[in-house]
Amino acid sequence: MQEKAILVVSFGTSYPDTCHRTIEALESDLSSHFSDRRFYRAWTSVIIRRKLAAQGKIIDSVDEALDRMHRDGIRDLLVQTTHILPGEEYALILDAVKKRCSDFSSLRIGAPLLVDHADLEELAHILESGFPQVESESLLAFMGHGSECLDAPVYEELEACFRKDGYDRFCVGTVEFEPGFAPILDRVRRERPHKVYLSPLMVVAGDHANNDMAGDAPDSWRSQIAGEGVETECILKGLGEYPEVRKMYIRHAEAAKSYTCCKADG
Repeated sequence: MQEKAILVVSFGTSYPDTCHRTIEALESDLSSHFSDRRFYRAWTSVIIRRKLAAQGKIIDSVDEALDRMHRDGIRDLLVQTTHILPGEEYALILDAVKKRCSDFSSLRIGAPLLVDHADLEELAHILESGFPQVESESLLAFMGHGSECLDAPVYEELEACFRKDGYDRFCVGTVEFEPGFAPILDRVRRERPHKVYLSPLMVVAGDHANNDMAGDAPDSWRSQIAGEGVETECILKGLGEYPEVRKMYIRHAEAAKSYTCCKADG
């Protein structure tokens, strides 16, 4: 019988509380769903892995996890990322895994959270039911990370899904790349909402959420909105905390594409 495994790949976080509620919750759900497979994990952030290693917590890189599984005799491998977009990070994961496909007799790789319009619509519906406190005179702004390697304006399309569903008080910005934070700040100045809620559009509520979004520095989103005389409230809830989002990742793992000799064949 072939040895089967699932490798869950995340960017990582040095915030233990959000890690438990998000990455570890995703890992647990995926491991339970694919209970016939041995579980392995890998994080892609070198900085975070080094920081945790200094604290005595060792987490494999993708290459280290692949080495470990090869030594353990794994032949049938399913890889699922917890990344949100098929951007640069995901491309690096694909490259690393596909270079080693000859080590496995079966290799399948699941997609990140948002790869088509159906994913965007599903995520919009999940988030629309998650913030009942947002009223007509308030505004909810999500902070995405951003990527320069996308083929479609994902964040703009998500905001369009909100508007289509009648949730025009929901908007999306990014901490890096387009569309950035400027459109949100312009809207605050133009509409003068009585309150702005801020929440991360990221798997974890980590460094970006705690500092770039909710931090005390003058250039944080919270500080800039407060500087306009508008009340702000930060909701530090990562996407990995939503059971419905974790189910989306499970479905992507179930639909994972197969690779043979580093070429897609399914």
